[in-house]
Amino acid sequence: MTEKVSHLIFDVESIADGDLISAVRYGGQGLDAQQAVATYQDELMELNGTTFVPYTFQIPISVVVAKVAPDFRLIDVVSLDDPNFRPHVITEHFWKGWEIYGKPQWVTFNGRSFDLPIMELAAFRYGISIGAWFKNDGFRSPRNRFSVNAHLDLQELLTNYGATRCNGGLNLISKLISKPGKMDITGDQVQQQYDDGKWKEISDYCRCDVLDTYFVFLRSMVMMGNLTLEKEIELVEEARQWIETRSTDSKAYADYLNAWKHWQNPWDVPKADTAADTKAGEPVTAEGNAEPDSAAS
Repeated sequence: MTEKVSHLIFDVESIADGDLISAVRYGGQGLDAQQAVATYQDELMELNGTTFVPYTFQIPISVVVAKVAPDFRLIDVVSLDDPNFRPHVITEHFWKGWEIYGKPQWVTFNGRSFDLPIMELAAFRYGISIGAWFKNDGFRSPRNRFSVNAHLDLQELLTNYGATRCNGGLNLISKLISKPGKMDITGDQVQQQYDDGKWKEISDYCRCDVLDTYFVFLRSMVMMGNLTLEKEIELVEEARQWIETRSTDSKAYADYLNAWKHWQNPWDVPKADTAADTKAGEPVTAEGNAEPDSAAS
């Protein structure tokens, strides 16, 4: 029997559609796809200080999904349409997989403003029906921004839906809990990687981002009261072993483990170190000493 999947943690890597950029922004100028992308990126750098092309001009070329059980255990990690990486097939598998598994909760990091919109637009582009995702069910509608049952965006969780900014992004949040974060590749290098034919390397990069997101998800569940810290530590170790058993056949997993650091649990210290000089029942100051007895002062 297929194991129940309650959460689908995913990440999207995409490239600019040069033909679309040429047609929309440089119609009649005779720019080919590569020239159009380069020209647009130059403009974006001058205007915004970044070469990031808006998602409306992009297509997904790698989507990696982690399947997670109701008890938050990692079941599997898959790269859609690997090794062909056909955008229309990736998109079809993405949406049909969500329905086949019973519409689990999507989990992303910044997926509300990028990953899900690009997959919706890809469904529009390729003529793929995703009626279940567009179901109108009031505040319970899957596309309702605050419907965390359908989609939990961890960046929105940590910033109170954009009330603050998550400076440092997934890389910083991952490193807060001693996970690898960004390693050899960053998102702004994906376009060049694709142009160089390094599709597998892009998928590996995406796979590592999904692993980071999984571990951030686990710690978020602790913060929200859905998981104990002790259980999270067990799940992290179980996942680390899962990665290790596959590292001989996957460079991505081997690299991820090489960058792995053990999270130092501040609560995991000998009792003698924290209580030797503290009488039972006495409050402890920030310096770790017992509060002075007011009657004796």
